[in-house]
Amino acid sequence: MRVDVVTIFPGMVEPVLAQSLLGKARERGLIDVQVHDLRRWADPPQRQVDDYSYGGGPGMLMKPEPIVRAVEELRTADSWTVLLSPQARPLTQPGVRRLAERPHLILVCGRYEGVDDRVRDLVVDEEVSIGDYVVAGGEVPALVLIEATSRLIPGVVGCDDSVRDESHAAGLLEYPQYTRPEEFRGRRVPATLLSGDHGRVADWRRAQALRRTLDRRPDLLSERGLTDAQRLLLAEFDLDGPDTANEARP
Repeated sequence: MRVDVVTIFPGMVEPVLAQSLLGKARERGLIDVQVHDLRRWADPPQRQVDDYSYGGGPGMLMKPEPIVRAVEELRTADSWTVLLSPQARPLTQPGVRRLAERPHLILVCGRYEGVDDRVRDLVVDEEVSIGDYVVAGGEVPALVLIEATSRLIPGVVGCDDSVRDESHAAGLLEYPQYTRPEEFRGRRVPATLLSGDHGRVADWRRAQALRRTLDRRPDLLSERGLTDAQRLLLAEFDLDGPDTANEARP
């Protein structure tokens, strides 16, 4: 997977890409991420990338020429250009999976009051938001998108099961997890997890994932509702109360 990031602040992006799983994935050639300074495509000598908005209003707007030139130079037949924007629908895990299947992403990081709307018409294939709120620019959202998509590339995460079972991967939140010690400040690890019965553990985890989703994000289940099998699973583990991992309580 190849990703080109177009930004006026490349120094905000590159250091993060060198760390942790992303840094290792780049070193191993699993993902190719290049960060580009938008001013490279701005007119000399000032290399201006913003200007006042027609019609007035506060702040500056990013000019269309540098962004369009950058995308036109970077894109290939397989490219998909994404504008990071608070005006888009919030990114979800299905959206992440869809973008992860693209061989080449060009991520355009907006700043100031946004970008000239002609950029959307001329070179943008999709707009992506990381939430219903506004941040100072598209650099942090671009990093979020890169990390989320790269995790789905085989080999980036050491254990494939980690990606398959984590929150939102199957439309549910992840089940509660515990490590040593078995008891901490009067709270014990659920007995089922210590039983050694792998089938029972799997059922417990599915039931807890359902309960946690119902309590914290019922909207994830609102469209499809619970199946009869899921209701039976919840009843089996007596999870009628709130998501508290009952067995962990003293």
